[in-house]
Amino acid sequence: MPSAVNPALLIDRAAWPPDFARPTAPTPVPAPRLLAWNADLAERLGWPARPSALASLWFGGNVPPPGAEPVATAYAGHQFGVFVPQLGDGRALLLGDVLAPDGARFEIQLKGAGRTPFSRTGDGRAALGPVLREYLVGEGMHALGIPSTRALAVVLSGQQVLREQPLPGAVLTRVAASHVRVGSFQYYAARGDLASVRQLADWTIRRHYPELADGDAPYLELLRAVARRQAELVAAWMHVGFVHGVMNTDNMAVSGETIDYGPCAFLDEYHPGKVFSSIDRGGRYAYGAQPGIAQWNLARLAESLLPLLDADEEKALAQARQVMEDFVGWYGEAWRAGGRRKLGLATAEDGDEELAHAFLDALQEVEADYTLAFRALSHLPDGRPWFEDLPALPKTPAMDAWLRRWRERLAREARAPEDVAAGMRATNPAVIPRNHQVEAAITAAYRGEPDVFEALLAAVRRPFDDGEAQRPWMRPPTVGERVLQTFCGT
Repeated sequence: MPSAVNPALLIDRAAWPPDFARPTAPTPVPAPRLLAWNADLAERLGWPARPSALASLWFGGNVPPPGAEPVATAYAGHQFGVFVPQLGDGRALLLGDVLAPDGARFEIQLKGAGRTPFSRTGDGRAALGPVLREYLVGEGMHALGIPSTRALAVVLSGQQVLREQPLPGAVLTRVAASHVRVGSFQYYAARGDLASVRQLADWTIRRHYPELADGDAPYLELLRAVARRQAELVAAWMHVGFVHGVMNTDNMAVSGETIDYGPCAFLDEYHPGKVFSSIDRGGRYAYGAQPGIAQWNLARLAESLLPLLDADEEKALAQARQVMEDFVGWYGEAWRAGGRRKLGLATAEDGDEELAHAFLDALQEVEADYTLAFRALSHLPDGRPWFEDLPALPKTPAMDAWLRRWRERLAREARAPEDVAAGMRATNPAVIPRNHQVEAAITAAYRGEPDVFEALLAAVRRPFDDGEAQRPWMRPPTVGERVLQTFCGT
């Protein structure tokens, strides 16, 4: 891999706290074979669009890429509200950084590369299905314009992993701005190690929020910046019907990226109480609960940073509480702005939020398909025909009344109908990584047929295209195809 073409990995760990990174070599796999290579992401990193002949060895864990120094990182976390003081990368290894041509830094991580000091009773491996789900959903989110980790490569390991049954094993190469989490701060705060909390905060500011470094209150501003990014991120999730499924504090990245696609799913029929994760029996991480959970997680970050905010504990608490209150406002602002875009509104009026909620209420009344309802609405301003073989807007008194209100509101925009429609169709996706299609792609891949995965991947990378080639991927599930539960896959 000549450095002029494929830059060697860099190491950005000098300022990390002690004991944060544990050197760990990947466990080689018997027959690594490259199954998927993300040419778009590779070019973003400054790497060749075509993979090197050594890619399967590098990203299967058999041969370290140039410059790599693999480590597993430590973190704690609240899992379903219960604090676990030590979790850590149980099946992930951070190889190093890539410095992209535009100066942005990205971490390169292997998932499923074998046991680490944090594996506990796990085998450190990954099955092919969860790896493909993360690849598909991450690319779908990226195409939707939502900050997300992304997959660079999938390598088949040539060995089986034992879950409920033996399954083909795979290694995922994940790319992120960083993998530092709320739980990373909790790891040191729980030990009373304020020096390490400060050191990690300083690293995070330097990495993600360098504009805060010279401020009078950098740690308070760090908390505010992370909270604001999370408010905007979760609002974006809500607008595409995304359900993360396991919003533990160790699954919230301080960079503001979506991370850890485990039991995730997208809404088909709309209901705010939708839960897909098989382990979320109490509905803690239901679709409609996500904004509140994000605020709860941020409160745990605030607790970890509290001694850095002010030497006076009461003042520090007051500052942290204010950020939590501000989160509500930031989320509301982001949700309202996104809601206006989805409804074709370029100006703001006081009743817009209620109008958006009334549309959702009309969908919930008949559990209409969330994605297709908004996409069908996008066809109304310019009279573009909807597709006869796909569900349209529900024909109910509530929807009829709502449409009259919406048209009256649109009339006050004084914009050309074709401009309104074009904006809506650039906001409301036609294609998302639907749960039943993701499962079908995984099932086909288990049979050794990757074509379904590749076709779905191509479709979710064009979410706003409803052309003929996209139509099969717009189809909602039949009753028998509905995916009611998703699984972590660990």
